[in-house]
Amino acid sequence: STSAACGIAIMAKASAPGRTKTRLVPPLTFDQSAALNTAFLQDIAGNLMVAGRHASIAGYAAFAPAGSESFFQTILPHTIGLIEACRPTFGECLLHTVEQILARGHRSAVVLNSDSPTLPTTFLVQTADALARPGERAALGPSSDGGYYLLGLKTAHRRLFEDIAWSTARVAAQTHERAREIKLDIHMLPVWYDVDDVEGLRRLHGELRRPRLTAGAL
Repeated sequence: STSAACGIAIMAKASAPGRTKTRLVPPLTFDQSAALNTAFLQDIAGNLMVAGRHASIAGYAAFAPAGSESFFQTILPHTIGLIEACRPTFGECLLHTVEQILARGHRSAVVLNSDSPTLPTTFLVQTADALARPGERAALGPSSDGGYYLLGLKTAHRRLFEDIAWSTARVAAQTHERAREIKLDIHMLPVWYDVDDVEGLRRLHGELRRPRLTAGAL
């Protein structure tokens, strides 16, 4: 709900064969990679809802392309809000999403990738808690490939999204540099991995094959 202190938005692309997760083809087919995209979105939305039981969090999907609301309304729980985030560059999509979350009355805004379906829920709770503390700060969750899986802000700092070489191994480091330029403290989260190539897919497969304690088993 908008009364939640922290709004967290999954940066979500509607699943369409040939348009989503194409770096996983081969070994997957275009249909399989689109189905995997849908499964990831559902897993991450579920993760947000679990995190919302432990911290003041509202979940959103910041979606593209424009006009694909019905896809997300069909596959996601109705408690996940929708933000249309179609902008010319990825940086503008992220900034627009942060601005939209803050405009809806949340005190902090987090953009979250759609490539980490097994991200520990504790990382989301930790992010919300860090951003709830007094004082201006950001939260950054670095990915093992040099990007980031989440960025949390209390103010929409445009500078953090400028002059970034998106989709490269320099994204997290450059975001750090921008934060230093504007003297913004960063709460660092543990490193996690993205499933956007075959190596990530292998790691996910290995992780899912290991027996895990589920909440129901505790």
